[in-house]
Amino acid sequence: MNITIENLTKTYGAQRAVDNISFEVKQGEILGFLGPNGAGKTTTMKMITTFLYPTAGEIIVGGKNVKSQAQEVRKLIGYLPEHNPLYLDMPVIDYLYYCATLQDVPKEQIPEQIRKMVVVCGLDREKHKKISELSKGYRQRVGLAQAMIHDPEILILDEPTTGLDPNQIVEIRNLIKEIGKEKTIILSTHILPEVEATCDRILIINRGKIVADGTAQALRQQSQGTETLTVTIEDGTNEAILKALQDLHCTKSVKALGEHRFEVNSQPKLSSKREIFKSCVQNNWVLTEMVASEKKLEDIFRNLTLN
Repeated sequence: MNITIENLTKTYGAQRAVDNISFEVKQGEILGFLGPNGAGKTTTMKMITTFLYPTAGEIIVGGKNVKSQAQEVRKLIGYLPEHNPLYLDMPVIDYLYYCATLQDVPKEQIPEQIRKMVVVCGLDREKHKKISELSKGYRQRVGLAQAMIHDPEILILDEPTTGLDPNQIVEIRNLIKEIGKEKTIILSTHILPEVEATCDRILIINRGKIVADGTAQALRQQSQGTETLTVTIEDGTNEAILKALQDLHCTKSVKALGEHRFEVNSQPKLSSKREIFKSCVQNNWVLTEMVASEKKLEDIFRNLTLN
């Protein structure tokens, strides 16, 4: 089930929280929705889930318009907001039963759906406890269970791994990837390695506008511009190796990283690998390392949002 957003805008007085953005998320796709605090992520997700009404633009969810068919859209979506909507005095099982009734799950199907969510979200040992007795990580699992209790076609997850330990994060990541094979998922998080491990595509928003959209590899290629190599060359002096690398026609800059180790930046659209190898052969030097450096997603994020 697809989500199509066209020229979406949300204003609060003179402030544009979301500024004329357009994008599409297709069935079976997990979209990582990134941005700094205040960028417009949560506002966008709240408009998709009908919690907020757009100032302008259109949101089409599974062929239904959010503005005119809000009730129908809500049935298609499972939503885990940033602040987990839990009733702390309720036992886990009772809370999930309550959420299932709110989502119009047929009464005869509710026990089976609860059992399924308890298994899927790893709540078996905690299912009879009050939510107030649970750790933050288990409360987050209960939040995920309530979002999926009615088996929605679309999941909107705002910071779903907040408060989870590394093992739980891996479990939730695998769960999201498995669910994403059949459903449409929008996932917001500040844990950038988690986005790369989980999401098929990344969309970055800053000050209400989309500043990047593509796979992690595509964003790296767009950001990188030039080839960066880390090389280790032995059997020569640092000074001689540095000069030889600088003299290659394909290198833009060379920096010594330590004894016999260098960072080589190539000229745009050129590669230095072959020329470095030839230089080592000519000078009887031993090339023990040549590694292409990839720009980290954190660096790309900072470059796009620090302005």
